[in-house]
Amino acid sequence: MRRVATPLLAAVALVLGLAAAQAVDRRALPPNARKETARIALGRRLFYDGDLSIDGSMACSTCHLQHHGFAEGQRSHPGVTGEAGRRNVPGLANVGERRSLTWGDGSIRTLEAQALVPMLGTHPVEMGMKGQEAELARRLGRNACYARLFRAAFPQEQGAIGLPTVTRALAAFERSLVSRDAPADRFARGDASAIPAEAQRGAALFRGHCASCHAGPDFTDDRFHAVATGAPDPRDRGLGDVTAKTRDQDRFRTPSLRNVAVAAPYFHDGATETLTEAIRRHKGMTLRSDEEAVLVAYLEALTDKSFLTDPKLAYPDGPCEAD
Repeated sequence: MRRVATPLLAAVALVLGLAAAQAVDRRALPPNARKETARIALGRRLFYDGDLSIDGSMACSTCHLQHHGFAEGQRSHPGVTGEAGRRNVPGLANVGERRSLTWGDGSIRTLEAQALVPMLGTHPVEMGMKGQEAELARRLGRNACYARLFRAAFPQEQGAIGLPTVTRALAAFERSLVSRDAPADRFARGDASAIPAEAQRGAALFRGHCASCHAGPDFTDDRFHAVATGAPDPRDRGLGDVTAKTRDQDRFRTPSLRNVAVAAPYFHDGATETLTEAIRRHKGMTLRSDEEAVLVAYLEALTDKSFLTDPKLAYPDGPCEAD
């Protein structure tokens, strides 16, 4: 996945800063920085816009709620036709770093491709826009702010409004969903007082029992595993439904654990309500109750409150960013 160069990130951060952002003259930025800043601003508006669904009732943000770490807080969400959702909605913290982007399909590896799943997918129908690409362009094109933002974000495409530019803008905003300031992050950077002793004991337990799959800075190896206890659901065999291979049956992607304490319920089916229950649902995970308690304390320390309340990631209720 292409990364933005460091100078460009600095320029974008300047523009998107809290108080200073409003005073920056965008015309003074380098062209690439202006373009990337416009794409993020455009993607943010699109993320919160119900016009991306057939009846205007569902935006990306309908299911990805900021205060839940851009997860939802429900087992699954029905689509615009009332069809039941198939899987639990995952959080989006640091989603730009992910190598796999769905619970059960390893072939979807870019945010642009993933955005098409809820918009155009039929298994199940979510936003219901399959075959309505021209209608999407018509809706967005009649909005003067969008017209200006598309021109600023995609000058080489002459501001074209359509699925390719919509998904690229959404992906730009999603790459800005960066969460790196949880208490556990500060502890890992050397602040011994950032998390309580109970959570520190939980961190040691986590390294011994969980880190083989929940690996790396976002606590996921981005791979697919069969870890859940209990009888499998014949209606959803995970990766096996895509590959048709026996060895892939009931394998699902390891979710990131960032902000996990505010993202219940858990697992691909959303059938597990608490962190303690989620720990117990893992095959081979047998811990004493006191060990479960300290492990939960550590998982709670993965909550980045600044990410959950950052106004730059919230609904854009201010003036058009292109003005």
